[in-house]
Amino acid sequence: MVKKLHIGNLAYSVSDDILKDTFSQFGTVQSATVVKDKISGRSKGFGFVEMSTEAEAANAIAKMNKSELDGRTMFVSESRSTGAPFGGGNRSGGNGNRSGFSGGFKGGDRDRRSSSRS
Repeated sequence: MVKKLHIGNLAYSVSDDILKDTFSQFGTVQSATVVKDKISGRSKGFGFVEMSTEAEAANAIAKMNKSELDGRTMFVSESRSTGAPFGGGNRSGGNGNRSGFSGGFKGGDRDRRSSSRS
């Protein structure tokens, strides 16, 4: 069974190939991806590696967690799924307030309220 690992605190110089080469010493790497910003194309400093077995993944975590790659200490752990398909997130849309009330007052409302309390 393929096991997905989360690799955090990556140096911005680390590429998909470097990540794959680094983790291939622990077994078969199905995929290695450094997450990049959609606009700039620059690394976001984390990525994912898929190992072919749970044993290989466990060995990679044990050996690579808190190890150094390109001058930065990596944090390697089992990737946890959010459980929500397609990224999950707020299903209500907008600002998350289902009633449609934004919580603020317009200038005129504020003036009326403050003058009525005097």
